[in-house]
Amino acid sequence: MSGTEIRHFTAFEGFTRLAAGSLAEVTLAVKAAEEQGVEAPLLVFDNASGRVVDVDTRGAAEDIIARLSAPPEALANSAGSGSRRPRGRPKLGVVAGEVTLLPRHWDWLRSQPGGASASLRKLVEAARRSDLASPRQERETAYGFMSVMAGDLPGFEEATRALFAGDRDRFADLISDWPQDVRDHCRKMTATAFPQKDG
Repeated sequence: MSGTEIRHFTAFEGFTRLAAGSLAEVTLAVKAAEEQGVEAPLLVFDNASGRVVDVDTRGAAEDIIARLSAPPEALANSAGSGSRRPRGRPKLGVVAGEVTLLPRHWDWLRSQPGGASASLRKLVEAARRSDLASPRQERETAYGFMSVMAGDLPGFEEATRALFAGDRDRFADLISDWPQDVRDHCRKMTATAFPQKDG
């Protein structure tokens, strides 16, 4: 994921949607709910993956925002001794591996701005974004959310089958009696996960 991509998150208090937005916005909402005292579990979901994410609500709002705004390398450096950064290329977390290509592929890669490695990273990121936007991936993402939030709700297994079968109408019917915020989030996550109807 590139540093320019904005990720969106949704927090639930039980079956009720508590907040949606950036990780900082959602974390602050979770902190406020914790301070007011809540009866239902608080869960935060990454909308891009459907997975539950842990949030750190320690400290004041300014501390939380600063922690979430800092680039990962700044957090790693702040944990160090405070010595100056060494000369040379920064640690990017890259891993060396072997790639076998035809000569014309190497020629094209070398002619790109940034060289072969940068070009390959860009191509991989573009392919990953394409995969994340595919209907199959959207169904997987929705299933991740559903399995946590709706696993014990009536019709869950049948709704899951309808989801993976691409049956939009049956899916909508099966989730219609679920708690409103859970149902609405499922609909939002599956907006383009089903085949388009002809006509």
